[in-house]
Amino acid sequence: MAQISGGELLVRCLIKENVRYIFGVPGGQLLTFLDAIKRVGEKHGMKFVNCRHEQAAASMADAYARVSGEIGVCVGTIGPGGADLVPGVYPAFADSVPMLVITAQNQTWKSYPDHGSMQALDQYHLFKPITKWNAVVSHWERIPELVQRAIRIALSGRPGPVHLDFPSDVLYNGQEESFAKVYGPERYRPMKPPVGHPELVEKAAEMLYNAERPLIHAGTGVLRAKAWNELRELAEYLGAVVTTTMGGRGAIPEDHPLCILPASPAAITAQNEADVILVVGSKMGDLDFWGKPPAWGDPEQQKTIQIDIDPEMIALNRPVDVAIVGDAKETLKALIEAVKKKGEKREPVDRLKEYRKMQQDWLEGFLKLAESGEKPIHPLRVIKEVREFYPRNAISCVDGGNTAVWASYLNRIYEPNTFLWAADSGHLGTGLPYAIGAKLANPDRPVYLIARDGAFGLTMEELETASREGVKITAVVMNDGCWGMIKGSQKAAFGGRFIGVDFKDVRYDKVAESMGWYGQRVEEPEDIATALDKAESSDKPALLDVKISQEANLSPPDLITLSIVWLEGCNPPPV
Repeated sequence: MAQISGGELLVRCLIKENVRYIFGVPGGQLLTFLDAIKRVGEKHGMKFVNCRHEQAAASMADAYARVSGEIGVCVGTIGPGGADLVPGVYPAFADSVPMLVITAQNQTWKSYPDHGSMQALDQYHLFKPITKWNAVVSHWERIPELVQRAIRIALSGRPGPVHLDFPSDVLYNGQEESFAKVYGPERYRPMKPPVGHPELVEKAAEMLYNAERPLIHAGTGVLRAKAWNELRELAEYLGAVVTTTMGGRGAIPEDHPLCILPASPAAITAQNEADVILVVGSKMGDLDFWGKPPAWGDPEQQKTIQIDIDPEMIALNRPVDVAIVGDAKETLKALIEAVKKKGEKREPVDRLKEYRKMQQDWLEGFLKLAESGEKPIHPLRVIKEVREFYPRNAISCVDGGNTAVWASYLNRIYEPNTFLWAADSGHLGTGLPYAIGAKLANPDRPVYLIARDGAFGLTMEELETASREGVKITAVVMNDGCWGMIKGSQKAAFGGRFIGVDFKDVRYDKVAESMGWYGQRVEEPEDIATALDKAESSDKPALLDVKISQEANLSPPDLITLSIVWLEGCNPPPV
């Protein structure tokens, strides 16, 4: 009987999970694994995507998982490779994205504890705080067991990244093929998620159906559970207002009659006035104002129902009246059935028209700015032109501090899993790798990136990866030559004493051209639409380097509010 290496055994385990892409940077300790992808994996549709930096590899795996609903896989070699994965794994951990992180390690007899080997790094403890679970795979025989355990944990309950550290001798050494017990997913992990307790579902149904002003607040848990159809059906039957978290955008179309845009004055008013709220798949974090008044009603009067797969998220930031632990999709199905037994479909809540008028009045100011013909170009003009150019089902990636704020006003999201942003971490540099991973996950949809120059510069080496892999995406770089959110904060709080925030003018279009992209600089607002058309008509990935107004970009309307939220309790003395 032939022997197979640990690297090949690992590939066979991933084939059983139908893993299509493995994102990473090669290394000597990984060679048997990489060779097995070539010899064995490619016959099953598996491909190794060679990235220019491990951070981007992790972000591509993250985006692939968000868009496809399958687990993403990334890999880095020992020491520098493992350390460089961290900035890409952390956003996935913060946003509950299922991902398998693979690192190579020095030989078992050299590591844990290390005794002076080159590139030595305790990767087990490095990844522990930013993964759901991790382990060192110390023997060939344990590869299938620990891969299965890792993937089971990544996909079960509240999803998230997991990490396996492979000593090089485990990957290189071989054993008899007959010893490899590799099972399909149905043999080692649950294929049906848990449903909330029937008594609690019944109580929630009664509260919601009898409410005068029910409101449903949907978080990323709705997207991870693929529960968007159930969310919409329940809301329409109850006539309930629907708001989402910033990360949960796309759980309901943002032009749906019942949807009020997240964190808008209309949403805050509706959330405050509701008599019963149903929170699904959200911990109610800082961008939800912690679920506290005045953004929400007094929890002693406003009843709260919370559904979450993770019991630790229940009442994390707001006390609840009914706590339901269960999968969002399956529990909402049960809740819909229980609600329908209470009576006929209800009309929309009485204040909905006022909320929508309030929202439209709020948007009018932004829409007016978006018509501006000023030069350099106003950021909202760019956002509006880009969103209007692309179809409803386009995948939108956003990267940047103030860019994310501007985009929240006019970059509407209409379908689930079409909005990629490092919502809970705010991590910059994710945008370009997110766009690449998203396009690989769904090649039939257009993918566009709106990024600021600062954020884009962190991972722009992946322009070459997209070109080499034939990934057709369009990147719109809003170029104002500075770290805008920080410079804006220095302007507001320190009288314009700027430090460490300015760049030279970089021709990002020329950088893109040098890496095989179509590139164009845009300086006239009326040229944006034509440039987008040229970008999409090109047979290459395309980048538009759009010169925007630095003065306008420093002060998006909600920057002060965000600063108050993020720096609560920080009161520096006058300088």
